[in-house]
Formats: sequence, C-alpha cells, structure tokens
Amino acid sequence: MAAGPGLLAAQSAHGVGVTDLYRLRRLGDVQVAPDGTRIAYAIVRSDGRGRPRTETWIRDLATGAETRLGTDATGASSPRWSPDAKTIAFLGRVGDSSGVAVVDSDGTHPRFLAPVLGTNHVLPSTGERIAWSPDGSRIAYVSGTPGPEADGNGDPMVITRYSYKPTASEGLTRFDDNRRLHLFVVDVASRRVRQLTSGIYYEHSIQWSPDGKSILFVSNRGVDPDRVFNYDVFALDVASGAVRQVTHTASAEYGPVWSPNGAQIAFLGTKRKLTSSETTMEDTHVWVMDADGSRRSEVGLAIDDRQGAPRWSADGRALYTTVQQRGYTALYRIPLDGGRPVQVAGDSGSVGAWSLTPDGGVVYAYSTPTELAAMRMTTAAGATRELLRLNEALLGRRTIAPVRAITFQAMDGLAVEAFVTEPVGMVPGRRYPLILMIHGGPHGAQGAAFDAKAQVYAAHGFASLMVNYRGSTGYGQRFADAIFRDQDGREGQDVLSGLDAAIASNRWIDPARLGIEGTSYGGQLTDWLITRTTRFKAAIPTAGISNLVSFNYMAYYHDYLAVEFGAYPHEDHLLDTLWARSALRYVGAVKTPTLFLHGENDNDVPIAEAEQYYIALKDVGVPTMMVRYPREGHGLRETKHVVDGIERSLAWYDRWFSQIPEQEER
Repeated sequence: MAAGPGLLAAQSAHGVGVTDLYRLRRLGDVQVAPDGTRIAYAIVRSDGRGRPRTETWIRDLATGAETRLGTDATGASSPRWSPDAKTIAFLGRVGDSSGVAVVDSDGTHPRFLAPVLGTNHVLPSTGERIAWSPDGSRIAYVSGTPGPEADGNGDPMVITRYSYKPTASEGLTRFDDNRRLHLFVVDVASRRVRQLTSGIYYEHSIQWSPDGKSILFVSNRGVDPDRVFNYDVFALDVASGAVRQVTHTASAEYGPVWSPNGAQIAFLGTKRKLTSSETTMEDTHVWVMDADGSRRSEVGLAIDDRQGAPRWSADGRALYTTVQQRGYTALYRIPLDGGRPVQVAGDSGSVGAWSLTPDGGVVYAYSTPTELAAMRMTTAAGATRELLRLNEALLGRRTIAPVRAITFQAMDGLAVEAFVTEPVGMVPGRRYPLILMIHGGPHGAQGAAFDAKAQVYAAHGFASLMVNYRGSTGYGQRFADAIFRDQDGREGQDVLSGLDAAIASNRWIDPARLGIEGTSYGGQLTDWLITRTTRFKAAIPTAGISNLVSFNYMAYYHDYLAVEFGAYPHEDHLLDTLWARSALRYVGAVKTPTLFLHGENDNDVPIAEAEQYYIALKDVGVPTMMVRYPREGHGLRETKHVVDGIERSLAWYDRWFSQIPEQEER
C-alpha cells in the first residue's frame, strides 16, 4: 500500500516508520545462572517471512561477552540453567527433533533429550514448562498426550466437549485437538523418559521441591473442568507417582513455588468463587501456605493492585512479585516478617521477565517510553546499571515522540488517568489529528512504556490518547470492580471524558479530526462509542465484540460474561441486558466510516462479531471495509500483518481526515 504524503513527510523527520517494525526486537525470558556470573535471555525478532522467531543468548555479566545458544535452526526458548551452571536446558529443535534439549553453558554442543507435544486447548496463565531436579540429574517437563475423545477434526467432525474451540487455530483446523498436558521426567544421562501423570486433566506450572522428592503443579481437576475454571495446587511424589491435592478452594491458584527449605509454598491466588478462564475482574495477590496446604496467608494484601507469580528470596524471608500500577509494571519485595513491601524496580517504565541473582539482586527486562526492550540489573543495595538496549542502534536514529500522563475527573467524579503521545516535529500554531487508542481486557492498562504503533502514528503527524478507564488494572480493586454489570457503560464515558480533557489541555489537538480504535475490548468499545457519538471521523475496531449475546455462545470460553455480570446469560434476564449493551442493536445511529481488522482464526472473539457489524453498516449505508488475516488468532501477531494493519489504518484515517479542512491552533 502506498504511503500518503503525511507519512512520507513524517518519515523524513526521522520518526518511527512502519518498516522499522520488522527490525524491532523484544526481550523474552531472562534467567540468571546459579553462580550469578551469566544470564541466558530470549530475543523475539521477525524472521524473513515476517513471523516472530525466538532465539536465546548467553551473556557474561562481568565482561558483556555474548554467545548464541545453538544454531539458527534451534529456535530455542525457555532456557533453564542446571544447578551447577554447566548446562542449559531449553525447548526447541536440534536437527530434526523438537522438544527438550540441553547445551553446554557456552551455548555449544546441543543434545536432544525428549520430544514435546503441545496442545491448542485453552490454558490460561500457565507457568513453568521445564525444570531441573535439584541434583541436576533429571529434567521435568510438560507434554501433550492423546485424549479419550474422538478426533474433533475428522470427517465428519464429531464434537462432544463443552470447551471444543482452541485459543487460535493452526493450519486447517479450528477445533480443539483434545490432547491433555501431563508431567514427564527425563534422565539427562540415559535420556530415559517416564510419564508421571495421566488422565483427562491438564497439568502445568511445575517446580521441584528442594529435596528432589516432589514436584508442584497446577491443574483444574474439578468434576467438569471444561465447564468450571478452578485451578488448584497439587504435589506429586516422583518415586511413587502419588498425587496430593494441596489446595481445595473454589477460587483459582497459580504459579506455586517451594520455599528454600521446602516447608512452605508461595502462590498467586484469588478469593472469589467464580473466576473466568479468559480474564478476571479480581486482582490476583501473593499468598503463602504450609507445604500441607494449611495456614494460608495473603501476604500481598498490603498492595492493592494486581500481582504476578511470586518467587522466594534465597534466605526464605521475603517474596518478590510484579505489580501493575498506574500504567506500569513494577517489581516489589514483600518481607514475610510483617514489614512494608518495597519497590525494587519499575519507577519510570514496565518490568517484563525477571530473575533473581544469588546475592539478592535482580536482572530484568524493561520497557521505557524510548526503548522497547532494555535489560537492567539492580543489586540488593539498590544500585542499578543498564546491561543492554536491544533497539538502541535503530531507535537512536529516530525521534521518539514524548508521552505525558494526565489525570481527569470522570462524569461521576472518579479520578481517571490517561496518556497522550504527541506528534513528531510539531510546528507551533498548527493543529494535529488525534487517535483514541483503547486498550483491551477490559482488565488491562496502558502506560508510558514504548508503544510502536503510537510512535508510528506520531511520525505520521497523529497524536494518540490512551485512557485507563474504570475496570483497568493498576488502580486498586475498587477501580477494577467499577465496571461490574456495566460493560459499554460508564467506562465508555470515561474514554470520552478523557478525550475532552486531552483537547482542553492541548490546544494543538484538532477536535474536527478525531479517530478511534482498539483491539479486543478496545474494539468492543470502538464499536459501541460510534453508536453514541458522531464526533469521530473514522473508526478501526480490531477483534471487537459487537453482539454480546452471540459472542457468549461462540467464543472458546463461556464464563467471561458470567464473571463480568454476576450471572450466566440465561439467568436473571441477563440476555436482555447483554443485547441492550450490544453495539449491533444501535447500528442505525452510526455515521462513522469503519474499517474492521480481524484474525481469521480468532476463537477468543470470533470473526463473526466483525462480520455482523460489517453487514449491518452496509445495510445502514456507512462506508466500511473488512480485512481478514489468515493464520491469525486474537489480534495480529505476524509482523507483516501488524505492518499491513498499520498501513491500512493510516490510509483509512488519511482518507477521511482529508475531507476536513486543517485548522490553526487558537
């Protein structure tokens, strides 16, 4: 697609261009060696076909020297150091074999150990897939096995399961492969494999006990696991294969980890009886219990924000966890003696993958407003140094648009935060279009961390606005709960109020040239808001819900709206409420030209949600277009599709903005 005049002019000002997305790299896993001298970390880059490719590197912390793990064909991910730091296990390919493999600590001499089979089944919040035994002689891992059901992808396709759709389709199938995930262990020396669990359940999130006798894991072993999502913690005796259920709650537990002495288990948990397998309104907090499941304590209660899977300090006196707060992700240390939690990292950006050093420091991936993928190291004393900036060579030659936070009052007085990204190369006296970019979830958030799409828009001469509307995470539990039974309600008003606040405080924003877009829940709000107002000159929903009723019965999960509204659609006259909050019902009020972007194989928000709205807009006579991306699930993953979507978005906005005369700042 040809670039418009605005894009060409902006690229000459050295902003981030769409083709830069092929060169941008992201940081994946980060693992510190047990001796603290090196780190193994994963890089995600685009391959020659524009698809994500993972590779693993090993870095000497003293010298900065780096080596690549394996060869280009290895595709290594999930690097895990052996206890003696002489070997690294990983998941990837060696020759023609794919699964668990090991290499020497310098990245050489890859040896294949055991095959690994995956599954396309819906598995929210899975944790560790590969783990060394404490003595370094064995590796536990997770792999798929055939399930008892008939092949759901046969001819004809016979469906018997309640949860029969995968998260995203691969190849020609759009149905669950019915494989179950189980625990296996392989002896490193002999390569002998033993299956440890079996049955109709899915086991994952594994960790060996310090004495090497047991393995913790998470599974949903309820009476009807397809129907009711409820993770519990289990412990498996490696010698006998006996399984002991550690937690027995109606809520969900995730990411269990043994304390250094094996006497306690820390985990991530919730308290409410109904948790969705897709997203949850309730903030997860860090908990601790005795190894037998007794004496549960919510140690993360002191932090009223959503927390990530915990890890123990080496002395067992504290736990570390990530915390979402005000558009960022920070890393905290929670003392177990009752002291106040201490923020370790994340004051001006977002912490990604992280790993503790033996002396109490931490190495972590970090995203700042000017760098997508940095890596930093903070010592136990609090001193911080930057280890690398993956995109420094590229972004150092680009002008990065500034991002500023604003706080405004919603219609009911609630304080809401938003982030404005300014255009690159602003000229005094001119006014610039603004694109409202709405985040998904709804229980997610945006912040000042590097956003490639917003930067491309800024290079094109567009400002962008991200509003952390009620329901967003990082602002406390009451704020997240404020959307309960009110989807397409006051949170939509928050977005519009944020737009008004941004225009009022930035006179260079042109109120006559406004666009609106979003992905997932952001797409849903885009669909909805263009039925409420005609102030937007163009709209681009990606993977958005237009009909809450049809969506509930077509998505791969069926508990999301039950959590969000407090009942299943057939209960409490909820079907009437869902239809009343569906954009499709009010399509006759839409005047905004709308471009739909959707993954062909999306089973999270099925493409029928875009199809319905597209045809309805055609009936109404609103200019519309639908772009369907093959191989894509929920949202766009392949770089070439991301680039195509941005180019089409720029062209769509340019087309409709060009019909509005440019105004000067007043």
